[in-house]
Amino acid sequence: MGFLIDTCIWIDVEQGRLGPGDVASFTGDKPVWLSPLTLAELKLGIELARDADVRQRRLASYRRMARKPLLVIDGATAEVFGDIAGYLAGKAGRFPRPRVQDLWLAAQAIQHGLGFLTRNKRDFEMIPGLDLVCLG
Repeated sequence: MGFLIDTCIWIDVEQGRLGPGDVASFTGDKPVWLSPLTLAELKLGIELARDADVRQRRLASYRRMARKPLLVIDGATAEVFGDIAGYLAGKAGRFPRPRVQDLWLAAQAIQHGLGFLTRNKRDFEMIPGLDLVCLG
């Protein structure tokens, strides 16, 4: 088993709120994977940066992240996503549209049998089958 790490953790590392050692205290020597969704969210942060120094720091972080092993989104991921979204829609009575990115990340973690490391417990705690590991 390894870990898929939520974008918020990578942002905290990039901004100095967490150190790599903080993350490693949860992941140990297990492999860490990256989602293309995380790369997309990080790239959006680069594009939205108004300050040149912030943009450069984010770009450097993005380039480091892009070297990590990347999970693929495929048909099996889509099936897990549909299961999760259907379950949550049934509980809430509507599709959880604002959480689409989170549901894709959870689907990838479930599909690959990975722990999912986040600091946003409330965003993920209702997802069945997700091995949720909360930092902080």
